[in-house]
Amino acid sequence: MTKDSISPSAYSSIFINAHPLIDVRAPVEYTKGAFPNSHNHYLLHDNERTQIGTCYKKHGQVAAIKLGHSLIKADIKQQRINQWIQYIKQEPHAYLYCFRGGLRSQIAQQWLKEVGYTVPFIEGGYKAMRQFLIQSIDKACHSQSLIVLSGTTGSGKTLLLSKWHNSIDLEDIAKHRGSSFGQYFEPQPSQINFENTLAIELLKLRVNKPPWLLIEDESYLIGRAAIPKNFYQKMQLANILVLEETMENRVTRILQDYIINMYEEFSTRLGIDEGQRALQKYLTQGLMQIKKRLGGKLHDELQRHLKLACQRDAHKNISDDHRIWITKLLSHYYDPMYQYQLDKKQSKIVFQGDHLAINQWLNNQYTSLS
Repeated sequence: MTKDSISPSAYSSIFINAHPLIDVRAPVEYTKGAFPNSHNHYLLHDNERTQIGTCYKKHGQVAAIKLGHSLIKADIKQQRINQWIQYIKQEPHAYLYCFRGGLRSQIAQQWLKEVGYTVPFIEGGYKAMRQFLIQSIDKACHSQSLIVLSGTTGSGKTLLLSKWHNSIDLEDIAKHRGSSFGQYFEPQPSQINFENTLAIELLKLRVNKPPWLLIEDESYLIGRAAIPKNFYQKMQLANILVLEETMENRVTRILQDYIINMYEEFSTRLGIDEGQRALQKYLTQGLMQIKKRLGGKLHDELQRHLKLACQRDAHKNISDDHRIWITKLLSHYYDPMYQYQLDKKQSKIVFQGDHLAINQWLNNQYTSLS
């Protein structure tokens, strides 16, 4: 028999197993923050919620409920029930939740019961589940050891991370690669959603109780996503591995990731000609964002090389001429900045080496601590 409600004791399982959820809050609430395994099928739309909320503050709950019934007429009610049913047919084990696990989720549950569907609602709702995730990050900060992977731009840190199941890719969660050229095609998540996804990843990793988590060295901000302060402070205290790579391999990797792959994405979305123009605009704007730190002379030189390379792209596939400005950008900007930051962390460095050496060190460390 299906229970009418799901207690807070199930929160961890809900997130770890990505249990399907129906979020009946208004779209404006959902946009500000939600869970990766949720879908927004609202009980009240934004303007309806505003009217009812105002009525509640002025005249109380009874008047607000009465107003709600007058706003949600039979045809509108049926449309919303149909949305829930359509989702439930795809995900028959879904749960409902609203902001506090109160009136909205219970009304949605009652409407569904009237047409033959029994769907539990989550006690505490979004607010309690969100608090649970925040606490999960706090617990990880106190109980989980971290190893931070550092390395120059283009050294392949993300590639190395992907080989370890006990790793977290903060840049993937933030949907940003952490540099002036780091934008993804999809928009970055809201700050709340970034934190929610990080917390869920930490919960999933805790299941197997790894002796440590591997995480890439990041600035406090990844694009516009801020790493939770307590977690960032934990990263600053962690031991550091330094991934070493040749300049040639770094340039090749950046050429592939930031230019060839981006060009293919632009071309797929916009067509070849428009894709080439979009690529040049993306690269030009990336340099423009760091113009002050580059200095006018270096910025102008890099822009000239970039423009020339893009002009040659129009006559063949992506030109190797991009290697010229990439190399100069690394050697004159990113590398000195990276070295300055690394010099302040020398006492925390426990190992340095190439991909093979770092993987071997991690393998030995994992074996010895397991």
